[in-house]
Amino acid sequence: MSKNIDSETVNGFGDEWERFQQDKLSIEELNDRFDEYFSIFPWGELSLESVGFDMGCGSGRWANLVAHKVGSLNCVDASEKALNVAKQQLAGKDNCIFIHSSVDDMPFPDNSQDFGYSLGVLHHIPDTQAALSSCVRKLKTGAPFLLYLYYAFDNRPFWYYWLWKISEIFRYVISKLPHTLRYASSQLIAALIYLPLTRFAILCEKIGFDVSNFPLSYYRHYSFYTMRTDALDRFGTQLEKRFSRNEVMQLMESCGLRDVSFSNRAPYWVAVGYKKE
Repeated sequence: MSKNIDSETVNGFGDEWERFQQDKLSIEELNDRFDEYFSIFPWGELSLESVGFDMGCGSGRWANLVAHKVGSLNCVDASEKALNVAKQQLAGKDNCIFIHSSVDDMPFPDNSQDFGYSLGVLHHIPDTQAALSSCVRKLKTGAPFLLYLYYAFDNRPFWYYWLWKISEIFRYVISKLPHTLRYASSQLIAALIYLPLTRFAILCEKIGFDVSNFPLSYYRHYSFYTMRTDALDRFGTQLEKRFSRNEVMQLMESCGLRDVSFSNRAPYWVAVGYKKE
């Protein structure tokens, strides 16, 4: 097994995707969330014969919407449980290939992929830079790579950052519990914190307040199912790293990507770059 992997984190995500297979999301919500990540992706530069990869495919929710746009999609995940969920959710997608592998053991050749993406994955890996370099090596020259890494609240007020620091205490404790207790704790947080704060943000928005810096206001237009999923993701994961916009830019460029550009909407940070020659 690769050294650049945190086994407990992988096991945690296997449990998460078995519990939340994303099949309960409405088509409208799934499409909205997809657009948040992929709106900056250069689909027009790819052909219907393109071959690419989804690093950390999880339940397959993004692969489900990418598969019909391309020729072949390698769905890679270090969790066998997650990969089994993806196989179920992508049944009938004949152009999806399922690969149980860590990021630095992906079995397809270097310089072979027309595109790639990894969303919400590489910040859960011990050496994020090495992981991204492994992804970039698989790309053909000029191929695009879409990346999402948790942001370091560098575009938020200082108090927002300190609220997050307080929440880190709860994550540290909850993420070390057995999976059943992690799940139960996260669902209480979703019900008692996520849901009330998002409803408060909706009310404030209706009477004219700018709620962009309200804690958890991002979820105000999303379902409770999404809140429950992300609460488990947020508080049930032992290894989590965060990056500023400048750090993401430097990381991508140092790993061999050029012409890096960022989405100007939440979630932060989503960026796309192209493999250098």
